[in-house]
Amino acid sequence: MLLGVIIGIHGLRGELKIRALSPDASLLLELRRVLVRQADKVEVRETAGQTVRHKGNFLLRLAGVENAESLVGAEVLAVAEDLPRLSAGTWYWFQLQGMTAVDRQLGELGTLDDLFTTAAHDIYIVHGPYGEVMIPAVPQFIVEVDEAKGRILFDLPEGLVSKTDDL
Repeated sequence: MLLGVIIGIHGLRGELKIRALSPDASLLLELRRVLVRQADKVEVRETAGQTVRHKGNFLLRLAGVENAESLVGAEVLAVAEDLPRLSAGTWYWFQLQGMTAVDRQLGELGTLDDLFTTAAHDIYIVHGPYGEVMIPAVPQFIVEVDEAKGRILFDLPEGLVSKTDDL
């Protein structure tokens, strides 16, 4: 799972400055190892010390890295087996992204393409026949997530999706 990209180095100890590319990037605060992907090379690296948030990014130090500058531009990914288990009814963003979004009344809404976070809750961004649809990621709207079928079923309130005469 892609978490972020290394955009620079910070400090004298060679901490890597990572820009989040996923809503799940806060996992960097918990993981003890990460995958670092550069061009055609992927390496598992142990973290060294505590990862912290810093000015909208993350600062991460990797064990055994002698030339931190050479890693700028590399992607940082989570090792799948290291991901914390989630409680029933919760998912990582990478598990939902790309799913087909379906509403009980309107049918297929499109593809779940993006997500952004607000103070209250996350918002799913769906693109499809109704244009861009923003759906609050709250339990009362989510009926079912079927990972096998790649589908998320919603029961949306009337008026949330704008209908046009062309549909």
